[in-house]
Amino acid sequence: MRSETSPIRRFAFIVGAPRCGTTFLARHLEKHSGICFSNVKEPHFFSGTDLRGVPETEFKRTVERDYLDRFFPHRSRSPFLAEGSVTYLYTPEQVKPLLRLWPDAKFIIAVRNPLEMVPSLHRRLLCIGDETVADFERAWRLVEQRRQGRFIPRRCVEPRWLDYWESGKLGHYVTKFIETVGRERCFISLYDDLESDPGGQYRRILEFLDLPHDGQSEFGLERQSKAFKIGWLQRLLKRPPRAAIALLGTDAHRLRFSKKPVGSDRPFSRRILSFRKRLLAWNEAPAPEYRPSAALRSEMLDMFGADIRLLGQTIGRDLDHWLKPPHAGTRQAAASRKPRRRGTAIAATG
Repeated sequence: MRSETSPIRRFAFIVGAPRCGTTFLARHLEKHSGICFSNVKEPHFFSGTDLRGVPETEFKRTVERDYLDRFFPHRSRSPFLAEGSVTYLYTPEQVKPLLRLWPDAKFIIAVRNPLEMVPSLHRRLLCIGDETVADFERAWRLVEQRRQGRFIPRRCVEPRWLDYWESGKLGHYVTKFIETVGRERCFISLYDDLESDPGGQYRRILEFLDLPHDGQSEFGLERQSKAFKIGWLQRLLKRPPRAAIALLGTDAHRLRFSKKPVGSDRPFSRRILSFRKRLLAWNEAPAPEYRPSAALRSEMLDMFGADIRLLGQTIGRDLDHWLKPPHAGTRQAAASRKPRRRGTAIAATG
């Protein structure tokens, strides 16, 4: 790699899962003066580019050109880089090659009760235009057909997220990820802990990364889900056709989906993006509270029950309360339980 990238010695990756507080963690780590965060929170580079078996010289050149230069052009600010691609949790075998460049890399794995996470993921996919089926129960029952390539929205960027059965199997994927990269590299951030003590969880993550505390003290979690008034307008603005990315795409859109240099025509497009932002604000609506039917909850328990117990065993936490009907105060009480210590970074996350 070129000499200007050689000072990079440390790298932190927030690898998922989605809807588990990863945006909260990225937002606060990005503010830390000792970290150079990617200019797009989720580059999804290593999950979308299979570098296994690529010769060393080509491997380094590809990472330099297509990853570092594209998503970290400002990396001279700090030798500690970080990003937050939630797809990495589900593709650990493709993440492992990055350890050839950064053998001291560390990974933050955020997890949440899948009975809450999966409906939240569905609402998020609706808002960004990857999902078009508004009713979660119907979307849940479409999984089998979508696995066969049917009923996939035309402009869906990541069809894998529409597999709600698979995305909620956190026990399987966390266990596989830890086995692939090593337990000592991983910090498990439980959403329960993030809700009950976000500041404390942030401090524990800084300790795991061997970074000094930076004095941040405002740690409010955004709990309200968002919805929209007009579906086609939301999809047009959030997932514009490729031909319209130059006009309607944000810098993040361009970095991920367009080869056109970011900023090449910004004076004109800034006005369009400002209008886009106002349209999105006008189209926003509060999301109604979602409670699955008894039949669907039972089906989800059958789907995820054993996997939740596997996750608990892997991270050394009792997660049986996730399997019980939600009651006021249950999560708070559960979050206050201390994890069983195993002498690892994971066991020290509670």
